[in-house]
Amino acid sequence: MTKILWKPDKERILNSNMMSLYKKIFKGCDKDNESFDYNLLHEWSLENVDNFWEFVWNDAGLIGDKEGPVIDQYNDLFRSKFFPESQINFAENLLKGDPNREAIVFYGEAKEKQSLTLLELKSKVFSLAIWLKENGVGVGDRVAALLPNCPETIISMLASSSIGAVFTSCSPDFGEEGIIDRFGQSKPKVFITCNGYTYAGKKFDIREKSKNISKKILSIQKTVNVQYLNSEVIEEENIWDDIIKAKTNESFVFEKLPFNSPLYILYSSGTTGKPKCIIHSAGGTLIQHIKEHRYHCDMKKNDRILYFTTCGWMMWNWMVSALASETTLVLYEGSPIFPNPLILFDIADKEALTFFGASAKYIDSLNKLKVNPKEKYNFDNLKVFASTGSPLSPSSYDWVYSNVKGNLQLSSISGGTDIVACFVHGNPCLPVRKGEIQCASLGMDVQSWDDNGNRLIEEAGELVCVNSFPSIPLGFLDDKDNKKFKKAYFERYKNTWHHGDFIIATSNNSFVVEGRSDATLNPGGIRIGTAEIYRQVESLPEVIEALAVGQQWNNDQRIILFLIIKEGEKFDKALIDRIKNTIRKGASPRHVPSKIYKVDDFPRTRSGKISELAVRDVIHNKRLKNVEALSNPEILKIYENIEDLKTKN
Repeated sequence: MTKILWKPDKERILNSNMMSLYKKIFKGCDKDNESFDYNLLHEWSLENVDNFWEFVWNDAGLIGDKEGPVIDQYNDLFRSKFFPESQINFAENLLKGDPNREAIVFYGEAKEKQSLTLLELKSKVFSLAIWLKENGVGVGDRVAALLPNCPETIISMLASSSIGAVFTSCSPDFGEEGIIDRFGQSKPKVFITCNGYTYAGKKFDIREKSKNISKKILSIQKTVNVQYLNSEVIEEENIWDDIIKAKTNESFVFEKLPFNSPLYILYSSGTTGKPKCIIHSAGGTLIQHIKEHRYHCDMKKNDRILYFTTCGWMMWNWMVSALASETTLVLYEGSPIFPNPLILFDIADKEALTFFGASAKYIDSLNKLKVNPKEKYNFDNLKVFASTGSPLSPSSYDWVYSNVKGNLQLSSISGGTDIVACFVHGNPCLPVRKGEIQCASLGMDVQSWDDNGNRLIEEAGELVCVNSFPSIPLGFLDDKDNKKFKKAYFERYKNTWHHGDFIIATSNNSFVVEGRSDATLNPGGIRIGTAEIYRQVESLPEVIEALAVGQQWNNDQRIILFLIIKEGEKFDKALIDRIKNTIRKGASPRHVPSKIYKVDDFPRTRSGKISELAVRDVIHNKRLKNVEALSNPEILKIYENIEDLKTKN
């Protein structure tokens, strides 16, 4: 049995939104924590799909015209539609509540703290929305933003969605070619950009890059310029501050649209070709996020949340939706470890955060740095610490409970850009087990399958979802007859969403994510998740990070392991032998790599994920079609033409 690191007490359970949901659905249940049965609730959400999603709509107080059926063609995942005759406006649902409450707090490197009430936020949103309409932007048109994680980005999104336009964004650290690969496909009418940004104490001027993008993407009719770096001159035309201040907006009316109207265009990582443009619906995104925020993350009115993210990662879209729960968003733009590794925890303490989220890589880096926020801060208000982006290692679980807070719901969550949401999630009413994700998300029938579609328990297999859910994308942009979309998610298994993650469904109804299944190792025909190897190797004090790939060899596959070693540590035969023994004992002999190398860094996507696939392709002499998807493509040179990988030893 996996070690339990945290259990919610009776008070926490009884006061949770999850328990409130449980009692409303199963009326008359006893008022003690023994009565809560998540498996029962989850099964009910799958068996009573109409009632469940209508309940979420009503319980959250969604603003809209709810008409007709809850779902059409439920048994056909590829064609199913939720609330097909209903209408909503996404922005209207995020801008509801007390006008005087604090809606956004912003911190940035070398920037003074900013704060916006809901009334102030709405005024800016309406002003920009009016300007967009005056400049020819209407329902279905695209607005693209190349901005940091700052209030202007949220305002841009809300203004676009308030008039029925489709919003898309990239982080300003993306390369010019990578941005054009994305926005060039989306064909925006309006491009909102800035003069630069800061990171780790350095200023980065992007004015020239923005000019080139505006010229090369022919669909762009207007460019709006945000002066993010105060010291840098910006273009005189369409200056953000002038637009925001100039309009009157007392009579602004939100554009109500069908529930399944497009809201966002998000992009796949695109390490093997141009990124796919994934279209997400307004209603599906909204109701899925509300479900996750209210019940799985236990967000309530006036809660204060921070998720460290950029505008090029789907977690930005996920985070912003928390406004619909009438929370306060706390934004941070810059390096999470500059000027010191505790900068985010300093903000968490100052702002009395109730929810703190970051990537697994960030948590692991703090563990490696041996920092201890608990020595400096109390975090009395903090209820949930969330992690996603890659599997959270068991040692990172230990670090959070030892160094952040003992009484805390640690929510490792997992989903993806593909659904702009999560398949597996946290739960305020369930225990946290070391290395495990607490549960499947409500309304999501998540299972682990083998290649033949057989369900697996306590054995790694493919993550599938066998029922329909609201945030299934509308499809890919410019994908005739949805052929590419169908091939990506629905061809592997009949009428089943195949996600491409390798997972273990436990007998506790919890989950362990093993990494991407397309990067799964297969020596001797035995499928191995790379996380199994990383878990063992990264437990060694000398090792900072590990990356494993499979190399085709003699009609089979052998495992190649690359390591980043701590400065000052010897990489010698003794360490290699110890690594192999650790893997052999902690995993199995078949997990032991054939070759082990020390490297300076790994290729990483713009969201910080290690790209195993990029390394795999390079060592097989395959050309990467879209290196712009990587934040450090120059690092691939160290993986090219490794002579030792050509020898038959």
